[in-house]
Amino acid sequence: MTGAVDIGNLTVRYAGATALDDVSLSVAENEMTALIGANGAGKSTLVKALAGLIRPDQGTITVRGRLAHVPEGREMFPDMTVDDNLRLGGWRTRNRNTAPVYDLLPDLAAIRSRRAGSLSGGQQQMVAIGRALMADPDVLVIDELSLGLAPMIVTALVDHLRTLHATRELAVLLIEQNARLALDLCHHAYVLESGRIALHGPAAALARDPRVTAAYLGGHVTVNP
Repeated sequence: MTGAVDIGNLTVRYAGATALDDVSLSVAENEMTALIGANGAGKSTLVKALAGLIRPDQGTITVRGRLAHVPEGREMFPDMTVDDNLRLGGWRTRNRNTAPVYDLLPDLAAIRSRRAGSLSGGQQQMVAIGRALMADPDVLVIDELSLGLAPMIVTALVDHLRTLHATRELAVLLIEQNARLALDLCHHAYVLESGRIALHGPAAALARDPRVTAAYLGGHVTVNP
């Protein structure tokens, strides 16, 4: 595998329980890849391993370029302004110039002086994406873009993400419980079940797969074993 991100045979255990079991996936350069699965499937464990927050028991993780992470739940600094939250995203690269983020996410410009804790969930998610962009990443990992947000807000965020992808030519790994959103948005997708990759392929093909339809898209399809 020679993608922007390559994960090979990754295994992670917690106190003897296996959270990820021999997982391999690849995120191609300038493509959007989805990782879908139910709660407890191992999605968060994979993100933590990819971000270097936990050490896997075995396997390899290769990232070509700079990776930035949009965490589940946004993780704002609530008493700081939007602008200061953005600046924190650039501390590794010593980037203090937030103007390019406001160019890409113009809705943030009008609220740049507001405390992050006073924002709506959708606004906070935009700040979290903007903060990640301050690191000038080659790979953007987004953990649960739609979590706790109204459908109209999610639609607006998806439009922003499409624009960012086209403008910045980012490789994107979208970890998402909303399978329909992820499969509509991304080029390629993986289905994680009980710590293992159960299916993978072009997102459009998976969206038509009766197993995915039955388990994740609200279908009622009987699949022969």
